Amino acid sequence: MALPLRVVDHPGDDRDRLASAALAGRAQGVAAKGLRVREFRIDGSAWVWGSRTLLRRAVDNVVDNAITHNETGGRISVAVRTGGDEAGAVSLVVESGGPVLDQRRVADLARPFRRLGADRTGTGQGSGLGLSIVAAIARAHHGGLDLRARADGGLRVTVTLPRTDGGAPVEAPGTETGVER
Repeated sequence: MALPLRVVDHPGDDRDRLASAALAGRAQGVAAKGLRVREFRIDGSAWVWGSRTLLRRAVDNVVDNAITHNETGGRISVAVRTGGDEAGAVSLVVESGGPVLDQRRVADLARPFRRLGADRTGTGQGSGLGLSIVAAIARAHHGGLDLRARADGGLRVTVTLPRTDGGAPVEAPGTETGVER
């Protein structure tokens, strides 16, 4: 099932469904850890205006994080949602299993070179930059990153971006065009 996080580099461009592509490109890593993946779409098409390269990197980093820091036999849930605010923003929500995290420290994961716990450092599993890069890309596209510890372990990552109708960007709060040039 293709998730509709579509990037518009120019009007009428619908080549990418970034969330599904990120999962498909990591099928081997998902299988190696025995992860169960549930991907679904909730209401509406999810067009965003921006750099295909940067947005692909953001989605890839979120999915990589969900795989890398998950437990063997864990789960990943991926959803793309539209609406939920007056501008009709698009949200990519990725939930993963894993150890129980301290919510007071989870926001640190969006800062460069930050990790939670000794088991996440010195393992050769990344540099602690992935989610900080996601945060920077989201901000550059007038969006945001929200990180939440899950009560039963793991992390819920929500990347929210202003939506477009597949042509011109929908005006984002605080901007005239939705995307600065």
